[in-house]
Amino acid sequence: MRLQGKVAIVTGSSRGVGKAVALSLAREGCDVVVAAKTSDPHARLPGTIHETAREIVLLGRRALPLQCNVREFADIERLRDETLKAFGRIDILINNAGAIHWAPVANWSAGKFDLVMGVNVRGAFLCSRAVLPAMREQKHGRIVMMSPPVNVSQVAGKGPYFVSKMGMTLLALAIAAEERDLGITANALWPVTMIDSEATRHFELGKPEEWRTPAILADATVEICCSDLTGRALYDEEVLRERRGTVDFSAYSTVAGTTPPPVCRTMIEG
Repeated sequence: MRLQGKVAIVTGSSRGVGKAVALSLAREGCDVVVAAKTSDPHARLPGTIHETAREIVLLGRRALPLQCNVREFADIERLRDETLKAFGRIDILINNAGAIHWAPVANWSAGKFDLVMGVNVRGAFLCSRAVLPAMREQKHGRIVMMSPPVNVSQVAGKGPYFVSKMGMTLLALAIAAEERDLGITANALWPVTMIDSEATRHFELGKPEEWRTPAILADATVEICCSDLTGRALYDEEVLRERRGTVDFSAYSTVAGTTPPPVCRTMIEG
């Protein structure tokens, strides 16, 4: 219960990585604001903000489900205001909500470009900007961007997507430097492997034996939030080695007995 009494906002937490992160933070003692678009059951997608909230309550923590589209300025302002009204503080922000689209530059529509930029970098900017005053006042805050190190070796077919994701990382680095003296940290976190999610399944990004479960990102996120790390762009394995001494990651494989390839790290490092 290293985060007892803390309050976390997790965007995109109705399913997948966001839900796993929200539950892991709750297990460490956090009260959690479950922020996502899906309030009512979806015909093709599992999970809602209310389902995640109920699971958090079963863990003995308080939960506040709030429908929120991070592309909408008013939604983000309401997210901050309702969090402060309910809990009186904001200690952690996990910018997990994301949009993915891979295609050659010539095949991107303006609308798809605006969507990816709006959800990823603009959404992360607006959410971070919204919570910083409260974090400054209490002289404590943890911001985590789900984004990679600022480098890329395999950009073909993914250019605008990586522009949006690298933008999130640059925001984390800027916040870390600007807020260091106020007790606020900011970091970026990225998986080494593909993570089992609705996106990997929908876009057919490999096969189950090539994926890890969202738990690896959830565990790494908790470790970042329980530390004073700041200004870093980290891989999930790197965090767990540093903070937990983990050397065997086989427990995170989606298919037991398999060793998922480091696809996500290879895209960045080559």
